[in-house]
Amino acid sequence: MIETQTKTNIKDYVAQATAANGQVRALAVTATGIVEEIRQRLDMWPVATAALGRTMAAAAMLGAMQKGSERVTIQIIGDGPLEQIVADADGEGNLRGYVQNPHVDVPNSKQGKLNVKTALGEGHLWVIRDLGLGEPYRGGVPLVSGEIGEDFASYFARSEQTPSVVALGVLVGVDLSVRAAGGLILQLLPGATEGIAIMLEHMVRSLPPISSLIDAGSTPEDIIEQAIGELQPKYLHQLPLRFKCSCSRTRCESALIALGTEELDELIKEQGEAELTCRFCKERYTFTREELEALKTQIQAKRCKSQVKGDKD
Repeated sequence: MIETQTKTNIKDYVAQATAANGQVRALAVTATGIVEEIRQRLDMWPVATAALGRTMAAAAMLGAMQKGSERVTIQIIGDGPLEQIVADADGEGNLRGYVQNPHVDVPNSKQGKLNVKTALGEGHLWVIRDLGLGEPYRGGVPLVSGEIGEDFASYFARSEQTPSVVALGVLVGVDLSVRAAGGLILQLLPGATEGIAIMLEHMVRSLPPISSLIDAGSTPEDIIEQAIGELQPKYLHQLPLRFKCSCSRTRCESALIALGTEELDELIKEQGEAELTCRFCKERYTFTREELEALKTQIQAKRCKSQVKGDKD
């Protein structure tokens, strides 16, 4: 059984800042330790590691924009072999994610880089924000490049009307481990002048790849300084990150109960037990024949109670 990790990775955190007298918002993240932990848990191959790592870096920064337990979930669905990527984060720094098919191998791009675009194919990027107010807000855009960074920039521009630059990067070593993972988001805030927008565009063009900066030892603050140091960034706060999965035996019981008595009967007859595995952390939850029978009893008791109540009404 895998123990769910909740320990904070000291070097994994999000830094937030404003710059140009409040005209620009900047967020940068290093998430190397968390992405490497998830790579090991899911046994991911390089292109899946790159795709999920980029998505998780973006999720961490979007999560840092939330308050407390407010949660943001990223879902990317494509027609390529990866099929689906999911990552979610909250305002407290909890982060997790998975890729539908971790064992995907496609030829590298013409530039010799991991070909995330081909592995994802055409599809959509969705952002679901749960503010704890009832129905979550859901916005999405078609994938414009499949490289994920540009797709998030498209999302911010089209769904949130916020012009943004998004740079995401993951460097995978020859031993398949994650050497660097992180990202940068720069956004023009309401009232930003055209001159600031032009300056921002020029600054970003000369920025080295995010993964190479992190691999060389850069912190999130270093990344922001390298990107927009001339705009005099003012740092607001840091958000430490940790891998934390919310799966539990109780949730698995609820999932089994939702199957109903007939499907539970089939499980008992065909397998004699049930084993559920969390997609995010690979924790396994095993239910014996006796435990499945007990769940059936719960369902039947609940039905009887509902019938009795209905008769009284």
